[in-house]
Amino acid sequence: MVIAILVAITPLVIWKILKAQNSELYLENQNYRLQLGYEDLYQTNSADIVMLGDSHTYNINWDELLNRKGIVNRGIDGDITQGYLHRLTYIYKLNPKLCFIEGGINDLYSHFTIHEIFENYNEIITVLRSHNIIPIIQSTLFVAKNYKSAKETNYKVEQLNQMLIKYSKENSIEYLDINTLVRNNSYLREELSYDGIHLNAKGYMLWKPLVEKVLEEHNL
Repeated sequence: MVIAILVAITPLVIWKILKAQNSELYLENQNYRLQLGYEDLYQTNSADIVMLGDSHTYNINWDELLNRKGIVNRGIDGDITQGYLHRLTYIYKLNPKLCFIEGGINDLYSHFTIHEIFENYNEIITVLRSHNIIPIIQSTLFVAKNYKSAKETNYKVEQLNQMLIKYSKENSIEYLDINTLVRNNSYLREELSYDGIHLNAKGYMLWKPLVEKVLEEHNL
């Protein structure tokens, strides 16, 4: 005789199922595996500054933009903060003084909650600090009005940024408010992007002085 066991499908059960399914979602990004393979080949063994992030970080040559040595780009196109957590060894093995962190938009489009993203930030910063690396939080950027689900997504971006600002103040962490410079109300300014989500050269020119100011403050 077959006995059927019925499990109540409550919101909590659904949440646990989805969380389990998303536990290694970052590995589904082909760019993640590809980039880490390259980083295993790189001969750089130290850097004063590391830029950690997604495509916003990956898309620009920071050493050339800032005209300086000792800065390493560790952005990965399409990455999520969960992925950052699982590749922090590639950051702290360089023994940097500063690590600029940017991300969150891919998480939102992958249906992670702002609280899950915030907790990832918290863990990332805890690990960096345990290796005597100073974290610099950078705002999650809005998408342009013509991008998919812009209104709903940007509402969550605003909530996440407010949580990060509060966290930064409470933990004496510098927060760079890039969004204020590139936004028009609650949207990324269309003239600063080539596709509604990624910055063009004009966008990075607004971002650049914020990073330079931090480097000057730390005598780098």
